[in-house]
Amino acid sequence: MNRNTRLTQMFIAVMILTAAATTAYASLASHALHTFYALVVLALASVTSRMKIKLPGIDGNMSVNLPFLLMAVVSLSALEAIVIACVSTVVQCWPKQGGKLRSEQMLFNVSMMAFATGIANLIWNAGMMGRTAWASEPLMLASATAAFFLGQTAPVAGVIKLTEGVAMRRVWLSIVQLSFPYYVLSAGLASMLNQVNHHLGWRGLLIFPVMYGVNKSYRLYFTRVPEAQRTAPLAKVAGAGL
Repeated sequence: MNRNTRLTQMFIAVMILTAAATTAYASLASHALHTFYALVVLALASVTSRMKIKLPGIDGNMSVNLPFLLMAVVSLSALEAIVIACVSTVVQCWPKQGGKLRSEQMLFNVSMMAFATGIANLIWNAGMMGRTAWASEPLMLASATAAFFLGQTAPVAGVIKLTEGVAMRRVWLSIVQLSFPYYVLSAGLASMLNQVNHHLGWRGLLIFPVMYGVNKSYRLYFTRVPEAQRTAPLAKVAGAGL
């Protein structure tokens, strides 16, 4: 086993431990549960997680379930949001019939999503419970989305650096260029739904045409983007990820 392989395994182990600690804290901090609403969001997030787009330059894909993950962050308990993010990530990463399950990749993706979701929910709740003059709902949603974005993209850039030896800053900037507009759009949709009705219900279906259009637009764009770098064997940002 070479040094890079050992470092990669250590990195994944750290991500798993961090995700476990985040989930444990979420379990202690979560009191009120919203079973029906959580099941609706889980179903919507899982279905749209299979609407995937292959990103150029990275062995990974981006699904269009991010608005529902953000809705879970701002409307549900931390534990519910983490469970929804992790389950939808498993659905996204589950191989097609005949494909091979890559357990190491799955563990990394699920751990990363648990960590990113927990941090985003923590920031949202900290701001909304404080309700200071500067902690408006749009600002806190933007902060939670930024935390979610960093919680996903930074670990992916880190693992690509370890596996491929590519500069982490270069990889991260490439991911930002590919996915940042999608995060902005998703935050806007989540904010709109949150303002209209805190109980999503069937109204979540109204986002499907929008997310289908986003999926088609990205596919059309990426088919015209040449491969600019070698693909990395492990990295895949799940959920709203790569």
